[in-house]
Amino acid sequence: MPMRLRTLLRLAALLVALLLILRIVGRPFASPALGYIAKVTCSQVFVGGLSADAAIAELPKLAVTKAIRTTVDVPARRARATLPLILTREARYHAGLGCTLVPLGADLVTFPELSEAAALSDSLAARPWPEGDQPLATVPASIDMAKLAAALDRAFSEPSSGERNTRAIVVVHQGRIVAERYATGFGPETRFPGWSMTKSVGSALVGTLVRDGALALDQRALFAAWRAPGDRRADITLRHLLWMSDGLDAEESYAPNGGATRLLFGSRDIAATAMANPSAVAPGERWYYSSATSNLLSQLVRDRVGGSLQDYLTFPRRVLFDRIGMRSAVMEPDATGLFVGSSFMYATARDWARFGQFYLQDGVWNGERLLPEGWVAFSRAPAPAAPLGEYGGQWWLNAGPPGDSTRRPFPQVPAELFYASGFEGQTVAVLPSRALVVVRLGLSRPDDAYDLGELLSGVLAAIAP
Repeated sequence: MPMRLRTLLRLAALLVALLLILRIVGRPFASPALGYIAKVTCSQVFVGGLSADAAIAELPKLAVTKAIRTTVDVPARRARATLPLILTREARYHAGLGCTLVPLGADLVTFPELSEAAALSDSLAARPWPEGDQPLATVPASIDMAKLAAALDRAFSEPSSGERNTRAIVVVHQGRIVAERYATGFGPETRFPGWSMTKSVGSALVGTLVRDGALALDQRALFAAWRAPGDRRADITLRHLLWMSDGLDAEESYAPNGGATRLLFGSRDIAATAMANPSAVAPGERWYYSSATSNLLSQLVRDRVGGSLQDYLTFPRRVLFDRIGMRSAVMEPDATGLFVGSSFMYATARDWARFGQFYLQDGVWNGERLLPEGWVAFSRAPAPAAPLGEYGGQWWLNAGPPGDSTRRPFPQVPAELFYASGFEGQTVAVLPSRALVVVRLGLSRPDDAYDLGELLSGVLAAIAP
């Protein structure tokens, strides 16, 4: 064999070996990032209603994403993200359930066929919100509409650095919409991702089971995997999980290969992954915000609902969404059928506002108590281990450290504020004494390009106490 040919063969063999090594080494690191792109693109197109081009254009502008090819197959109802020669990740849409990421080396559970939520009839839609969908026709004289418009103007303006990208604001006062605004291309029918606002919704689902006696706040030994002799995790109660004070060794990092990123975009069975976290400290000793914890709550709900997969997947509609008129709400499951209770829920801005109004009304809707007595009070009381009094039962708070409410996160806003908060600036804020709910949805990068305190203080200045 000529030497030149032997050299070419050796180089080809070396190249193949290098590609194999790159695939083996690169796949674990590429998988969560590709999973994120496939899942978010799928959800934004098939749930959020964006065009494929618009959804892809919204993806983070990172150097690595330039090498990734993202495609949407509308007839097949799926999105794919491919790093050439390394890996492809896929997410699939199922009616009524949004998009689910297909795990590596496995397939999805067989999902039941669910119908999309029924639209409001014309007669009902014409009624005032929240029974229907119409904002208040005549705003009370106690509201300074010029000041309110100015507050919304600031919220929709762009800061000197970063991208605020406010897309929707709904202001509810005394149970009626008094102000509503959308960015170009978005509107009342647009479903927006809540990201971690889903945690607060998950807490409400837990609350319905506590009301019915299927769960109790001080219940322990919650999972069979935690009941072995000497396992400190058996001492974790439902209360600890809701408080983010379970003491588990979870990592809430959203770096490309961080713990939360791997959990949400690299795991087939999110609850099993979360359940496998070992104990780091005794339950109740430490507050640590963790998406893994919220998905353990999802598993508890699934365990207590029981029955078929369809029974579980329709549970949020039956006990909450249909009861309070959140017809647009879509919670998305993982590959096993578990709702990703930390992060994956979509709803219109008006429906996110309905959820805030539901908590403002102490978990009562149309005279019917859906959450147990005291559940909202528990949700908005600081977890004992939260150092700044910043967190309650899966809701963020403005309380400040124990005995020092002056050091609260938003000093220009009353300490009673409690709010659901999600990635990239999603907020449902509730101020009970002012009968006020403010929803803000957007795509802020970084998150602090949007200032909740500034928005709320501007709205409060416009509404007489």
